[in-house]
Amino acid sequence: MGKHVTDDGGTLIVQRVVVRWSKQSRGAEGATRRRHIPRAFPLPSMPDAPLRFHDVLAQERTGYTPSETIKLHALPADLKGLLFKPDGTGVVVMRTPAWHVFPYDRRAVQVFRLLPGELARYLANYRFSGYSTDWYYEEWTVHIAYAPWRADLFLRDAFDHVKDERVTLYGGRG
Repeated sequence: MGKHVTDDGGTLIVQRVVVRWSKQSRGAEGATRRRHIPRAFPLPSMPDAPLRFHDVLAQERTGYTPSETIKLHALPADLKGLLFKPDGTGVVVMRTPAWHVFPYDRRAVQVFRLLPGELARYLANYRFSGYSTDWYYEEWTVHIAYAPWRADLFLRDAFDHVKDERVTLYGGRG
């Protein structure tokens, strides 16, 4: 497909903002600190590619100072649990099965179908455990645009699609 998702020159831009913390920071004090972390950032300049991925990580162990990476991908692309597939006139976004997190889901599920010019926001949170007994938590805010690049693309609240799959990770009622 060359450099674009479709023949009309559309490209896909994804910004994933991850906030990560330990189980020691689950209480009100930790939640208050996390609440002040932006959930959207200006987009840096990016080379042309079918999918441009801006990954932002703000984690407790660095004082929630954001670190950013940019990666370029061909399509289809599986990016950290979300699959992006062109379908001729748009882009289908699917959540892929997750086995290493709670809550886990063993099914692939369509989250959005974006048409040219549309923006979407996907919200999720997870509890992870490695080989040790330590848990850590992540809250994801994923912005997706099937639109031309602009630095302020995700800094507004006008989204064509929003999917919120956040759950209560600590037990009790949500």
